[in-house]
Amino acid sequence: MASDNLTDQDLLPSKDQPWPRILSALQYSDQDDDSCEIITAYTNGKIWHWPGNRVFFFCDLHADVDAFRLSLIASGGVRFKSNSIQSLELTVLGEEALFVIGGDCFDKGPSTLKLLNLIYCLKEKGARLRLLAGNHDVRTYLGLYYAERKEPLLDHLFIRMGSKVVPFLKELLDQFVDQEAVPDRVHECKFREQFLPADNWATNFSAAAKSTVHPEKLKKELGRTQEKTSLFIEKMQELNLNFCQIAAAIESFKKHFLSPDGDLYWFFDSMRLAHREGSYLYIHAGLDDTVADLIQDKGIEELNLEFHNCFYEDPFKLYHGPLGNTFRTKYRASDNIFSEAGAIALHKAGIYAIVHGHRNIRHGQRIVIRENMLNFECDASVDRNTRIKEGLDGPGGAVVIFEKDGVVKGISTDYPFIKSFNPS
Repeated sequence: MASDNLTDQDLLPSKDQPWPRILSALQYSDQDDDSCEIITAYTNGKIWHWPGNRVFFFCDLHADVDAFRLSLIASGGVRFKSNSIQSLELTVLGEEALFVIGGDCFDKGPSTLKLLNLIYCLKEKGARLRLLAGNHDVRTYLGLYYAERKEPLLDHLFIRMGSKVVPFLKELLDQFVDQEAVPDRVHECKFREQFLPADNWATNFSAAAKSTVHPEKLKKELGRTQEKTSLFIEKMQELNLNFCQIAAAIESFKKHFLSPDGDLYWFFDSMRLAHREGSYLYIHAGLDDTVADLIQDKGIEELNLEFHNCFYEDPFKLYHGPLGNTFRTKYRASDNIFSEAGAIALHKAGIYAIVHGHRNIRHGQRIVIRENMLNFECDASVDRNTRIKEGLDGPGGAVVIFEKDGVVKGISTDYPFIKSFNPS
């Protein structure tokens, strides 16, 4: 919410500036755009296809309902008649637009459930909505769905979520669980053994995963699991939770999110890996050559179908394979490779730009070329916990708008202008 007597509109820019920015005018070092010359050289000569509908792209909301509220206002597609979520109304622009949420609704922020309530309200008010998978969303699903499984490839998935998921578990406990239904503390040791990796897990996991997981990623997975185990227990103690309560919260998650008659079943059921509009591909993090070839050969619908099947049938393959790379990659040495060959495959499919989040930026969105592919990096650090970590003042809000005439506009509370890009 706006503070210090500022309205929501006071927090948002109102004047346009050409995008990419002129570096000599205002520079943010490693987080700045590529130069106008580099971007223009890329866009020239390509036959661009604009979205059939105006698209509002949001991402990395991380359980912060106020950040999403301000981002919706920035889009111009929504207005609120009061502070209540239920007062949401679509504007004329919103009635015609497609709202794309590009992943990472879970973790970090103050209330996952409040954010999901606002998303559901937007959907109920008639908005055309696409939900894309983020690494935090998928990891939460896998961790809670397989919390009791002790096979080497699955035994760590619950604790791998780390301390960020503990506030969400407390939310579930507070909102949905009758305290009398919480298992007696006499079962504490049983649940602790059930949810923490076995003593010999590291050895067994290494043997089971070595043929499918990159050695550097395997080493990281072992180290991160050990680290996150300690942090998880510390966060439990901070919130005065025990493993009996954790067990009750997990059962509540399964009832509300995983049962077809659950009130929050719609979230994961409607989640997709990618969405395409014209020459733009919307995804959470990025691509590798394998997925680029799949898109060229079979298209986005087949990609989403394969994601859906893996999501429910083979979680390990999903998380560590090419499909998981799309919501995890930061183009590190241990990530699956995206090369110019992948860019060529996408170009042949008519895709010239990838729109994604995942790599947070402190001064609004940016445009870069990666392996001869245009990237709109859109994680503008809107949730309050990321903002504290990055030293950003005030509430966060951001949206990227893709107009039907090809113009792309980046709006953020952390940049004084609306960035306006025209690939033609």
